[in-house]
Amino acid sequence: MLYYIYELFDINILQYISVRAGLGFFIAFFITLYAIPRYIAWAVSKKAKQPINKYVPNHASKQNTPTMGGAIFVIATIISLILTAQIFNPYIIAGLITIIGFALVGFQDDLGKILTGDNLQGLTSSGKMGLLLVIAIGVSLFLILVADFPTTIYLPFIKEPIFDMGYFAIPFWIIVFLATTNAVNLTDGLDGLATVPSIISLSTLGILAYVTGHAVISKYLLLPNIQGVGEVTILATSLSGALLGFLWYNGYPAEIFMGDTGSLAIGGVVAYIAIIAKSEALLLLIGLIFVVETISVILQVGSYKIRGKRIFLMAPIHHHFEMKKWAENKIIVRFWMIAFISNLLALITLKIR
Repeated sequence: MLYYIYELFDINILQYISVRAGLGFFIAFFITLYAIPRYIAWAVSKKAKQPINKYVPNHASKQNTPTMGGAIFVIATIISLILTAQIFNPYIIAGLITIIGFALVGFQDDLGKILTGDNLQGLTSSGKMGLLLVIAIGVSLFLILVADFPTTIYLPFIKEPIFDMGYFAIPFWIIVFLATTNAVNLTDGLDGLATVPSIISLSTLGILAYVTGHAVISKYLLLPNIQGVGEVTILATSLSGALLGFLWYNGYPAEIFMGDTGSLAIGGVVAYIAIIAKSEALLLLIGLIFVVETISVILQVGSYKIRGKRIFLMAPIHHHFEMKKWAENKIIVRFWMIAFISNLLALITLKIR
């Protein structure tokens, strides 16, 4: 909306993505900060609380904590995006499809858990994966058929694209979507554990999207230049602002959880921005915490099936450290530090080509 105000009234400052991205951050932040306590009060009255997995250590005290707070920061992000971005930009449209689609899948899963009071209820694993697959296919097809998005693939440290995937880009992007959404979902197991690494990852990806859409900077850094992608920086900053507002109440000890509604929406947006910023490979470093959490589960399950032995005391790996009697807030802060360092390294790679 603000961009179109610039076009109508020639308010020059509103043409700049950086200005609208900053405004988007603060709009989403304050909406979330205002709405969350009111949602908490409503959720408590309706007993919309988080069912706790009986196998997770020392989490019984969290059983009355309201959940599905992700719905609030998703709505705040959407409002902010509508107010600040070029809403008819195809990459913004695809971003809206992504965040709404993945959030709705998570919402359906959360609702089933809340209504039954059982953390193992909700969508079945196959049902959830099937719905995530549908959203991933839809966004991937939109990028190719509507946005005419290039299907080349880039790797860090290399100036030119490795090759053009053509329509094989669709299954590749689907894997990126499914892997990232599930990785963020697995990480969301302690108070604020997924929130801050998500903010950090979105900040890095916002920079990458801005550079990709900027003709001069992308040329200087020897990065691909894709017209229109820079507008997605506003999606990254808006969701970051909403998450920061959410963190005010989600930090240890959490007054609210994001639920699958939030974690799947975040994972979808992280994957989407990585794809359109041609940084799918770099996502391994940008989302290092999410990657480590996922690998810990894969190794644990694989080891138990093959050898009949566990590698970790419990997976995902943050529960392993809980079992080793690390304080929850110590685990959380150390994971935040790792996320910050890995994203600094990811940004450093931009100049090494």
